[in-house]
Amino acid sequence: MTADTDESGDGPRRRDASATREAILKSAIEAFTRLGYDGAGVREVAGGAGVTAMLVNRYFGSKEQLFAEAVDHSFAPPTVISDDPSELSERTATRLAARTSPEADDLDPFLLMLRSAANPRAAEIIRAGIEKHVGRRLADILPGPDAAPRAELLLALIAGVWLMRKVIATPALTTMSQPALTRQLHDLMQLLVNTPPASSGGDTAPDSTNSS
Repeated sequence: MTADTDESGDGPRRRDASATREAILKSAIEAFTRLGYDGAGVREVAGGAGVTAMLVNRYFGSKEQLFAEAVDHSFAPPTVISDDPSELSERTATRLAARTSPEADDLDPFLLMLRSAANPRAAEIIRAGIEKHVGRRLADILPGPDAAPRAELLLALIAGVWLMRKVIATPALTTMSQPALTRQLHDLMQLLVNTPPASSGGDTAPDSTNSS
């Protein structure tokens, strides 16, 4: 069994490498979710995992790499978006309405993103995580052309509702009934999920010439 030696107040302790790495990553996710990229430090992560900062750097190399792995681990599991193409709008709208209700628990991946995005490098890592996981999954199941931009528009709708209803808690959205919000979200999502009509000659600007 691979083991590491870590100095503690009681002297050297032998640690299982896999368990230690998992504990560090769990502590990092909790710290970045609570404090964001700029607010969380390696020492705090180490303290949460019961190891030294030197051991954190030994496993992950740097705070940036640790954050990248925390994002990858957090964004990998599906949260709101349904993986059933035939019920994508319906199920996603239902889940979003439920997960953003005032009584619902916070969604950690969203808070990790929200509290870290102000840092330019963290934003790059978050963008890569979205593209690798939820963005790619959604683009793969959307029918028709232009799936990638439609997927990102749908993600923007989801993130916007999450921000306004759960974080900022605007009155109209927080007091809206879950069935009513689900119906509205379903109708909006359907505009992006349905295959767009074929273009009849490209985008053209409206003629603003004054004919009078």
